[in-house]
Amino acid sequence: MKKTITVTAIVCSLTMNAQTKIPYPKTKKVKHTDVYFNSKVEDPYRWLEDDRSSETEAWVKDENKVTFDYLNQIPFRATLKSRMEQLWNYEKISAPFKRGNYTYFYKNNGLQNQSVLYRKDKNGNEEIFLDPNTFSKDGTTSLDGLSFTKDGSLVAYSISEGGSDWRKVIVLKTESKEIVGDTLLDVKFSGISWYKNEGFYYSSYDKPDGSELSAKTDQHKLYFHKLGSSQKQDKVIFGLDEKRRYIGGYVTEDENYLIISAATATNGNELYIKDLANNSGIVNIINNFDSNNDVLDNKGSLFYIVTDFKAPNKRIITFDLANPKQENWKDFIPETENVLSPTKGGGYIFAEYMKDAVSQVKQYDYEGNLVREIVLPGLGSVGGFGGKKEETTLYYSFTNYITPGTIYAFDPKTGTSEVYEKPKVDFKSENYESKQVFYTSKDGTKVPMIITYKKGTKLNGKNPTILYGYGGFNISLTPSFSISNAVWMEKGGIFAVANLRGGGEYGTKWHNAGTQMQKQNVFDDFIAAAEYLIQEKYTSTDYLAIKGGSNGGLLVGAVMTQRPDLMKVAIPQVGVLDMLRYHTFTAGAGWAYDYGTSEQSQEMFTYLKRYSPVHNVKKGIKYPATLVTTGDHDDRVVPAHSFKFAAELQEKQSGTNPVLIRIDVNAGHGAGKSTEAIINEQVDIQAFILYNMGIKALK
Repeated sequence: MKKTITVTAIVCSLTMNAQTKIPYPKTKKVKHTDVYFNSKVEDPYRWLEDDRSSETEAWVKDENKVTFDYLNQIPFRATLKSRMEQLWNYEKISAPFKRGNYTYFYKNNGLQNQSVLYRKDKNGNEEIFLDPNTFSKDGTTSLDGLSFTKDGSLVAYSISEGGSDWRKVIVLKTESKEIVGDTLLDVKFSGISWYKNEGFYYSSYDKPDGSELSAKTDQHKLYFHKLGSSQKQDKVIFGLDEKRRYIGGYVTEDENYLIISAATATNGNELYIKDLANNSGIVNIINNFDSNNDVLDNKGSLFYIVTDFKAPNKRIITFDLANPKQENWKDFIPETENVLSPTKGGGYIFAEYMKDAVSQVKQYDYEGNLVREIVLPGLGSVGGFGGKKEETTLYYSFTNYITPGTIYAFDPKTGTSEVYEKPKVDFKSENYESKQVFYTSKDGTKVPMIITYKKGTKLNGKNPTILYGYGGFNISLTPSFSISNAVWMEKGGIFAVANLRGGGEYGTKWHNAGTQMQKQNVFDDFIAAAEYLIQEKYTSTDYLAIKGGSNGGLLVGAVMTQRPDLMKVAIPQVGVLDMLRYHTFTAGAGWAYDYGTSEQSQEMFTYLKRYSPVHNVKKGIKYPATLVTTGDHDDRVVPAHSFKFAAELQEKQSGTNPVLIRIDVNAGHGAGKSTEAIINEQVDIQAFILYNMGIKALK
């Protein structure tokens, strides 16, 4: 008989409950004053920025002890974990891809910490090719990416240790799995792109002075590693003189051209092309950062470019390398009212459009003729269709909030699809529904939100609800299935995702409406989403939790300090929380397009300080029950953001709502995190939320 879990909503009375004042560790304060445009700003927890100090290490241990003492006494935490593991424990298989004499695919048996890369030969014999679970004893070393030579005889793969963005790159002969040459060290924010079998292009920064996990990394460089040579001999191809924060280089499928993208921020890039076949110099195609430009493909010297230049929703243009200036560009697929994200494979181009955060796909030939609109399994998110020109079968995935990701095999000639891999998840999708609504933000803007819940849910204001958002960096939140969300909804919880300004759901204009001096729009959109859920009786303040990670962690931190009365629980994850200093850590300066910086102008400083979560915690305010989460190896958004925010909240919180910080050890921003670590974190978050909503037991 299948065990079901439901929520019983009555107030807890335990040894350490939501009404008990928690004995937080004492966090020392030091005198430190910064001056911005004649304004003094105190930073008493500056010492927590030193991730190498024994004092910070001791503080982390003390905070984790208090946090896990609290979480360990939640009576239904074990039940929640058992169900999470049960639902998570299904076989997961990726789409296959052919390289050389083998077909490769990833597989996870269910609860393996890392997915394993398998391969089959032409006779169907299967073997493990790379098993990241053997890279480290605790599962904290992950396989980050890999790149094969065109003939498939060599592969270069990168690994991440402890979740850090710094990578190591290892080269193997695929037939024998024999390591070739030395391991490359200190590679960061990089792809790997082979040129024939001679070597490959990769990108990195010089190792910074100070802590490699928090010191500023400012000048990216593109290198070429010649196979068999020492990394010290690697030649800088681009970035030695041109100081750029993000540089990427890759070789076209025909191996005739090197494409170089260079940027100073996360939005806008220069574009360069080098003719490798004739060993000519690097040609500048776009010499400014006013638009986003990517090479989709080429046919000889004819290039297909995806751009938002004079096209906020993006278009595909073509030019000949002999005349690459923008006045010579020709529309190939013009801009439409929906945002374009194209891929290529099987000799065709696939134009994926996003309409109100839901996917539509059209197939084109290389003459610009529409071949067909692809019939999708339903309303949701599609990814894939990519592949080499000669591929006769392509693969795509389809998912939404109630449909586990299913892989389809697609015939580009006939346009027919068939299920390739449907996961066997113990979740009855037909018992749940997703509803898209449009609500009105503070300034009258209509904002979409998808609300997902069990059919028959009564809108009585008493449903535990998680409101999730991001709102930044042109990133779109499209529907996708999540085991942790499935468990939440199975218990009777509601999961709502708001598509806030700052994201990419409606193109450049929507993105820019949530940047710099417009950033408050994002917070207003999120607040309005919460108010809509309460007004429509999906939930109420006592049963509402807000959640978000990274830029979404900033969102949660800003909203909970601006409207602490609006929610019962707040979960800021790996958040950007000190807006006056974010740009001084690792590659944070590259986020200035979205945020602006405190040094930019007095007006920008004042605006940032007005919403910076660390600087807006006020003594005597009753903040919601808060669980801050971070990783001690997060070198994307350094954990000091979370440390300082938690310290401010613990010092100034009024009342008994707990303020805890959960710090994963040997974990980074999120990529490569082990299955065990993901499950433990999701269980702790949901247990904390439900417990602070007054839940006594899960049945």
